[in-house]
Amino acid sequence: MRKLDALTKLQRRQWLALAAAGASTWLKPALAAATATAPPQQLAAAWEAAQGYQVGVLAYHGTALQVSAALDVPTRAHGVWAERGGSLLAVARRPGDWLLRWRPVSEGESQGKAIAWAWAEPDRAFNGHVIASADGKTLYTTETNLETGEGLVGVRDAATLEKSGEWPSHGMDPHELLLDDDGSLVVANGGIPALPETGRLKIHMERMDASLVRLDTRSGALLGQWRLADKRLSLRHMAWGRAPAAGGPRVLGIALQAEHEDSAAKTGAPVLALFDGRTLRTCDAGAGHVLAGYGGDIAWAAGAFAVGCPRANGVAVWQADGRWTGFFPLQEACAVTSAPVAGRADTTLWAGGRFAALARDGAGRTASPTLANVRLDNHWAPLAG
Repeated sequence: MRKLDALTKLQRRQWLALAAAGASTWLKPALAAATATAPPQQLAAAWEAAQGYQVGVLAYHGTALQVSAALDVPTRAHGVWAERGGSLLAVARRPGDWLLRWRPVSEGESQGKAIAWAWAEPDRAFNGHVIASADGKTLYTTETNLETGEGLVGVRDAATLEKSGEWPSHGMDPHELLLDDDGSLVVANGGIPALPETGRLKIHMERMDASLVRLDTRSGALLGQWRLADKRLSLRHMAWGRAPAAGGPRVLGIALQAEHEDSAAKTGAPVLALFDGRTLRTCDAGAGHVLAGYGGDIAWAAGAFAVGCPRANGVAVWQADGRWTGFFPLQEACAVTSAPVAGRADTTLWAGGRFAALARDGAGRTASPTLANVRLDNHWAPLAG
């Protein structure tokens, strides 16, 4: 079976040599002064610019999100993760072959740098997401065995990015993964069979088998597995929310992507599922809202679950118990995250679209900064100001 069509070792060396020579240097353009009422918010993200694919930092200064640092990457990036100490992780979009640790521009520096790269084995591919253990010593990555299509969780030394082991994800197409309060790992198996050499061409959809699994991080043992009744709903991205009632369990929100052959069923499919530790169920959109069966990123922000819906051009919002809250228009909205508010207990929702972003706090105050010169990818993460 043909392996992933990715960068060869020679191509990697050539690309990294160009990076060292300055083709991938960090940029720090001048920024407008922040207003007193809107302190700068920084967001780590991936995007496509005129010169190619990049990861970097966007800074909000009152009316616009502007690039404050950028680093070229060899292929399209997907997930980003903020580490302790200020370094950041980025991982290639599936089927990807690179994992990167990088440092944004620090005060007094004119350039930042890539700290370390890790490359997937020839018969493995990254699936776009990485997280760190609670103590920061271990990294977990979702991966695919290109020979068999089996889903895997890669276990890596956080200091070196080197792989120390791997566990089965007990499904196909594992995507995002998160830690629970008890130390276990929850993984969303998207369940979509794909041609191994492309990782994206869907085949044999009658075999689709999406699931949510819980793994023991001490051994990788399977602790539980849950499925939705509708087998054509793929579980993709996740966010932890607060319990709908005091003393209740924490609720996990999961963004869904519909894979129905019938166009009407696909367009009207739900884009949010909730998991309370026992039951996995879908949530309906409000009357008159059609979300096109495609949930992008998800976040718990401003006291609710927010799902970016790029094909519906907006952000859909639900309460923790699954009740519909509303919809905020934003062209090609996908990336969503929760940013803390200085001096306050609540958070602000940040959603990124095609030409603009949306910021909305728990009191309903909003801002719509422009987003020029970059095409934002699916995810972003807040950084300390």
